[in-house]
Amino acid sequence: MKKFYTFFVLCVLSLKLCSAQVDAAQIDATIQFYPKTFTNVTELSNLITRDFTSEEEKVRAIYGWITNNVAYDPKEYEVFNYSFKNYRERNSKEENTRNKTIERTLQKGVAVCEGYAMLFEKLCELQGIQNYLVRGDIKTSFDDIGRGFKRIHMWNVAYLDGQPYLFDVTWGAGKYNQKFIKDPSYYWYKTDPEHFVKTHYPDLVEDAFLDVTFRKEAFANLPLIIKEDLLIENVKRPENGVISSMENEKEITFLLKTNLPETISYSYNFGKKEKVKKINSADGFLEFQIKTRPQSNLVVYFNDKPALAYKVE
Repeated sequence: MKKFYTFFVLCVLSLKLCSAQVDAAQIDATIQFYPKTFTNVTELSNLITRDFTSEEEKVRAIYGWITNNVAYDPKEYEVFNYSFKNYRERNSKEENTRNKTIERTLQKGVAVCEGYAMLFEKLCELQGIQNYLVRGDIKTSFDDIGRGFKRIHMWNVAYLDGQPYLFDVTWGAGKYNQKFIKDPSYYWYKTDPEHFVKTHYPDLVEDAFLDVTFRKEAFANLPLIIKEDLLIENVKRPENGVISSMENEKEITFLLKTNLPETISYSYNFGKKEKVKKINSADGFLEFQIKTRPQSNLVVYFNDKPALAYKVE
């Protein structure tokens, strides 16, 4: 995966996890008494088997223990070679390194996305929970807008009561910006596919679990959609993350389907924020204009919090 998360990667608690059937607080409290490291994966799996019964409880315990005890460290890329030419090579090569990666993640408490995802996969496997690894692309910075598809990140799909759910244990652990910032979050636990696809796109489109086919090219051209409740379909204009200053010579018109915030502002290249003075709001849509500045990175803020980001060329 990328070696750093940028400012907009949101780490918030997902309220949908707390259901009548699963006592999330009790699960989270129980795993706090587990050791911070283990010699092997069976030791951790045995504790989960002892303390939890349902698939939902076990998966939450697995996700919670990993995100609370494993730190992201890009130096781990130097330990193992995770690249492979095809899936046949992946099956042999990654099987040889998989156990070593999992063991190192448990013993050292550090990993990159492969370590996080492989440990999650193995623990689910030992609990008899159907799951698999997903490789794909992510969108986390201005450099990601408009570039070609890359297989640079790994996450998981696990089935609960026969239904597939998306998990990103790496992002759930915190952020990395020059150093790891621990910030365990359940936002990336059973994340809704429409939210997940704003930042993650799988190598195989069926692993996106979307009702409407969403192509890799469309993902590459997306802006950075940072506001949590703002979906791809809510961004009507500009849809493309790369804005042409030739076509928008003086100003850029925005049309968004979202609630009216108290303030909308913007900045170029993280400079001084300028307040948008005129905002048209009707039928659930917002329309406003921002002055064009060529060859710049643009961030739009709602109530002083990043909502969208574009490249202006």
